[in-house]
Parts: sequence; C-alpha cells; structure tokens
Amino acid sequence: MTTYSINKGIGRTVEFRGLKAQYLFIFAGGLLGTLILVMILYMAGTSSYICLFLGLGGASLIVWQTFSLNRKYGEHGLMKIAAKKKHPRYIICRKPVRRFLRSITKSRAV
Repeated sequence: MTTYSINKGIGRTVEFRGLKAQYLFIFAGGLLGTLILVMILYMAGTSSYICLFLGLGGASLIVWQTFSLNRKYGEHGLMKIAAKKKHPRYIICRKPVRRFLRSITKSRAV
C-alpha cells in the first residue's frame, strides 16, 4: 500500500524572506520594471555609470520600501488601506432639516 504525505502549506499565504502576499508581487514587479528601465536606457546610449547608478538606486529603493511597507501594514494592510480610501469620510444629506423635524414629531405623536 502506498502512503502519501499531506501538504501542510494549503491555505497559507505565499512568503519569501519575510515578504508576504501582495508585497511579493510589488517587489518582483518593481525589480523587473527597474531592470527594463536600465536596459532601455543602456540601449538608448546612456552612459554605463548612469545606468548602473539608476539600477542600483532604484532596486535598493524598491527593496527598502517594500520591506518597510510589509513591516508597517502586515499581510492584509494594503487591502485595508485601499478599502478605507473607498469608504466615505462622512455622509452628505441634502434633505431639508424641517423634513426631519416633521418626521420626528409624527413619530412622537403616535
């Protein structure tokens, strides 16, 4: 009879060196974007030192910013921030005040 091992990672979030979930995609996309930018600049004839400086500076900025966001907001933090931005700060009511007063007095009379 064959025995199969159980995958204990089902339902867990993806993690790589402390980066979790969406931060991993931001990290990979940012580094890929930096690489493509440096390649385009190099092919356009920009100085190698400028390309090297922009590549190292951009990559280190992306790494630093991604890890700081991960540390600050946690696994689901960016989704919570996006949801909070879509939620209205206050409710605007454009009905006249006397309409509310009339409904309050009717409910007390009953």
